Amino acid sequence: MIVLNRTFKVLKTDMELFGAALVQLHVYVVSVDEELRVTFEDYGGIVEEIAPESVRIAGKIFRRDQLEFRVELGAGKNAG
Repeated sequence: MIVLNRTFKVLKTDMELFGAALVQLHVYVVSVDEELRVTFEDYGGIVEEIAPESVRIAGKIFRRDQLEFRVELGAGKNAG
């Protein structure tokens, strides 16, 4: 069995989302339930638009009050 230990940063503020869009980081869309279980809702992509209520990523619109937006730490350093 292979276990991948990946660390993510939650993008909470407009500034964090704008920064991710500026450097074109891949943003994942996740939900977190009451027991703090994380579910990846969408593989995501590059942030295209940021509004007070929503974020558009890879052509899809996601509500900011219902979901979290995360980037993988270290992903911008020669990932690939």
